[in-house]
Amino acid sequence: MGRDNKQGQSNNKGSLPQTPKNQKIAPNKVSEEFSQEFMELINSVTQSKNKNKK
Repeated sequence: MGRDNKQGQSNNKGSLPQTPKNQKIAPNKVSEEFSQEFMELINSVTQSKNKNKK
């Protein structure tokens, strides 16, 4: 076995993927973002149910 065959711990194990600054949400806006996502989901589900009834 060569020295390059070493299988030790990774240095990146504790790091998280980075998010670009333009995609980050301010902590005080998180609940607004969730409520908007839920409303979009509810609207799409009700629209699909209405289409199925017709």
